[in-house]
Amino acid sequence: MNLLRLAWASVWNRRVMALLVVLTIALSSALLIGVDILRLETKRSFERTVSGTDLIVGARTGAVPLLLYTVFHIGEPSNNLSYASYQEIAAKRNVAWTIPISLGDSHRGYRVIGTRSAFFEHYKFGSKRPLTFSRGVAFSGLFDVVLGAEVAQKLGYQIGSDVVIAHGTGKVSFAKHDKLPFKVVGILNRTGTPVDRSLMVSLEAISAIHIGWETGIGIGQVKPETLAQRDLTPTTITAFMLGLNNRIATFALQREINQFKAEPLMAVLPTATLQQLWQLVGVAENALLIVSAAVVLAGLLAMLIALWSSLEQRRREMAILRALGARASTVFGLLMLESAVMTLFGLVLGLALLFVSLAIAGPTLASSYGLYLEDARLSVRSLQLLAGIFLISLLISALPAFVAYRKALSDALAIRF
Repeated sequence: MNLLRLAWASVWNRRVMALLVVLTIALSSALLIGVDILRLETKRSFERTVSGTDLIVGARTGAVPLLLYTVFHIGEPSNNLSYASYQEIAAKRNVAWTIPISLGDSHRGYRVIGTRSAFFEHYKFGSKRPLTFSRGVAFSGLFDVVLGAEVAQKLGYQIGSDVVIAHGTGKVSFAKHDKLPFKVVGILNRTGTPVDRSLMVSLEAISAIHIGWETGIGIGQVKPETLAQRDLTPTTITAFMLGLNNRIATFALQREINQFKAEPLMAVLPTATLQQLWQLVGVAENALLIVSAAVVLAGLLAMLIALWSSLEQRRREMAILRALGARASTVFGLLMLESAVMTLFGLVLGLALLFVSLAIAGPTLASSYGLYLEDARLSVRSLQLLAGIFLISLLISALPAFVAYRKALSDALAIRF
């Protein structure tokens, strides 16, 4: 009988204890690798949200908050910027395009973005991938609305559906612009970004639905037939994105905007600000990894305890093996191989549990947190962590194996340790 078959037979003979050890290693390794995968996918999700944008401009605030509420729709702006300032900056020689953004309204918990048609032409995500339509076209009429993929899917909207926008960004609102409903004219393809959870309308539409809301309670809301006589040019917007003809001019324009005299403004580089964001969350990320590693270590210690306690029960077994001519190194190798078998099964089971859990939790993570795990896979770091768990298990199991190795044949026959 070769050593591998003997090790398997020994593990199977103690299958209850072995199963507990395997489950412990499986759960702890699944937690560690799961944290690493979620960390990587979260970072990928953030990084692919916007690309090809040179600067994001808004009222003076922190760089990270500006990025969060403009691109990720997290938080609220501290102030708006004037439309006149936006037009002045957009007209500068090096500015190739701009995307104005006006926030503050919602529909059943989904953000409404007031913007221009340039949003569909110049907004890029991933590796500079453009927005594309699964159905319909971009808005052209005053009360046209374009839906993100998730909005259309979750709420069951089709081309031609009526949509009523609510004042504010809460999921429940009693202040609705119900006298001015919108009609769905386009639905975007899924992007895996906050765009999927957004509704896009024109800046003029945002101005129109807020006529009569100066007091905040919608007194004297305007009727649709009177809007043709109104000037719907916005007075303020939340922020805007811009691209340059020459990226060498990025820092010069950023400095110019940050020193803008008409009002306090801030221009940030999306990529650099993302790095700041990851530095902020790095402490929490490392803390999660440390906790997960501690759980893995506890699982490996459980295997050590199981192997050590089994030595007392296996003195006769070891004595028989030695009497049959097995070398001390064979006994050492047997115990090491048993721990390797249990660890390997634990790691495989842990990965199976992890990816099943990710498949089940994927829709919830996507709908609630915008975290898409379709491309979740083991990274080089995950493979290194798995290899580390396996090597540490061998090191830990070497202690009881060494004790068994040192026992002489006569001492083993006497059943004394």
